[in-house]
Amino acid sequence: MTLLRVEDLRVSFATEDGTVQAVDGISYELQRGRTLGIVGESGSGKTVAALSVLGLTRLEGATVSGHIRFEGRGDLLALGERELRAVRGNEIAMIFQDPLSALHPLYRVGAQIVEAIRAHRNTTKAKARVRAIELLGLVGIPDPARRVDAYPHELSGGQRQRAMIAMALSGDPTLLIADEPTTALDVTVQAQILALLSRLQRERGMALVLVTHDLGVVAEMADDIAVMYAGQIVESAPAERVFSAPEHPYTWGLLRSIPTLNGPREELLEPIPGSPPSPLAPPPGCRFHPRCPYAEPEHARTEPSLEPVPGQPEHRVACLLEHQTRRRLWQELRDGSRGDAPEQALATATPAAPVEDPERAA
Repeated sequence: MTLLRVEDLRVSFATEDGTVQAVDGISYELQRGRTLGIVGESGSGKTVAALSVLGLTRLEGATVSGHIRFEGRGDLLALGERELRAVRGNEIAMIFQDPLSALHPLYRVGAQIVEAIRAHRNTTKAKARVRAIELLGLVGIPDPARRVDAYPHELSGGQRQRAMIAMALSGDPTLLIADEPTTALDVTVQAQILALLSRLQRERGMALVLVTHDLGVVAEMADDIAVMYAGQIVESAPAERVFSAPEHPYTWGLLRSIPTLNGPREELLEPIPGSPPSPLAPPPGCRFHPRCPYAEPEHARTEPSLEPVPGQPEHRVACLLEHQTRRRLWQELRDGSRGDAPEQALATATPAAPVEDPERAA
């Protein structure tokens, strides 16, 4: 059953320099209990797209259009602020990228979780505090009865992230959006956080949207992947298809830039040439064409649409190259100088595979 359906979402911001088109016509669906990984370079529009689901891009100077339908109800973009507050945090929750910034530095962690609980539940402070301690224990923070009174700066990075997860779970959401949940954490703690999210998803039956630039993370977590570039989705498919038979040159570049542990020490990574385009003035035609080694002159004039791959209706790609040409080019890249296929490289890419259900954070 479809839990979340995003249709032709567009988000722009008026600035002194012009209009920033952060998200430009993306559409995707998420089934109940499944994980969608949204990947791409910084500035591709991943976070803005995620924030829009919660109505957090309703800012002065912002223009948001399209449709966001959740659990069979009406369009979330058409809800008033009061109606949306009943959904935000209660049915859809979000883990923000930087817990040190997301948590108020002058309030104790427990007080902030209590506030989140009481915003959606008619309960006393004492009962909400008991629930906050239960949640901190659920996410693996040691001695939660004591840590509930700690300030954010008194917790380690991994513990702050776990506290953010506890706050997000306070309303028992059916959809959890995690925006770069492992950023700025060391590899061991990253693995612990990913294992925690995986366990909580299984136990609670939540759907998960995982926003990240790290393909090693989505390789472990995601059922489906949407690759974003310059505000658009350029490829979407089940995770195994993205790693075994990607169809877009941008996806190829992301896969080939993953560091591995089994290659020669002197072998250099193969970064994508150039830089992402400015959202103030995206290039005409295919937005990836200035960086694409396979671009042809007409690609600067024609904008591709997201179309199904022949014989693979769940695999969609926005590329002007012919399907057979893309297959041939990908095969040549797999057999080329790098020496290992990207899906094999993922087995040794960082971050490490999640450890089994760690209950205590470092």
